[in-house]
Order: sequence, then C-alpha cells, then structure tokens
Amino acid sequence: MNFSKFFYLYCALLVLAALIYETHWGHEASAKGNPSQRLIVPLIDGKGEELGEAVLTETEKGVSIALQAEGLRPGIHAIHFHEAGSCTPPDFMSAGGHFNPDHKQHGLKNSLGPHAGDMPNIFADSHGRVKTVLFNPRITLEEGKKNSLRDADGSALVIHETGDDQQTDPSGNAGEHVLCGVIK
Repeated sequence: MNFSKFFYLYCALLVLAALIYETHWGHEASAKGNPSQRLIVPLIDGKGEELGEAVLTETEKGVSIALQAEGLRPGIHAIHFHEAGSCTPPDFMSAGGHFNPDHKQHGLKNSLGPHAGDMPNIFADSHGRVKTVLFNPRITLEEGKKNSLRDADGSALVIHETGDDQQTDPSGNAGEHVLCGVIK
C-alpha cells in the first residue's frame, strides 16, 4: 500500500517538474525558437484608437493568434488576414482583399476554398469584448514563403462588423471593417 502512494507521489512530482521546465526555462514545445516568429499586432478602430491586440506565434503547423479586443458590437464577427499591410482609417479599405496566395475562393465551407486568410468567426460578449485563441494552418510568419504574412508589403488582421457565412466569395458577407492591425 505504501509503495503505491510513493509511486503516485513520484509521478506527480515528475509531471510538476516537467511543467516547471516548460514554463520557466524558456522552452516552448510548439513555438520555434526564433524571436522574430512572434509578433504583437495592435488593433485600431476607425478613429485610430487602439482597442486590442493580437499576438501571432509561429508553430510547426501554422500560426496561433491570441486575440483580445474591445469596442465591438456584441455578437458574432468575422476575422481575416488581408493582403496589404495597411490600416488607413476610417474604413481600412487600404488592407485590400483577403490574403489569398493560392487564388482560392472564400470560405471554410466552400469546396473551392478557403483563402489562406480565412478563419472561424469570433464572439464578442455583451460588453463588446473578445478574448480567444485562433489557429490558422494555411499561413506562416516566415519571410520568403508564398503563404507568408510578412511579404514585401506585409498584411493586415481585420475584424468585421458581422459574422462570416464561410462560403460567399469574395468576403463572406461580413460587412464593414471595424478593427485593423498591420503585420510587417
């Protein structure tokens, strides 16, 4: 009986040691070691006021997007990467169309898609805030690759006023651009 308690205690300590190693000594299992593979992207509204940020992290299988923002209408919103690294207020049309290096049609539910910049909708709570993590396997932060967000003119992360229907080409009927952040 005492041996089994000792065994479980030993296993618990081993797991705890592994967790401490992962979080305190700079070792990240899924992120590449190059510091340039993590970008903080401030998000501005149509008045130029910063209302959030997205932390983009390169992983072995795509890019993780840790998003937090406020000032949104409560409910569902589309979020996409756009083709140009420009966020000129008030409408952010300078960001261009969706990031689409493979020339596919729009939408995660479209049999001829999706664009590389298409992602699932996000949800803003009753106070207009969103805090979530998304993942996009079709893009990279590595410069020089066809699907890189960091090409010659950069790209933009755009949050739209309404949800994306995930199939209507070219933009999913997602409405106006309400928040935008430049990726270089």
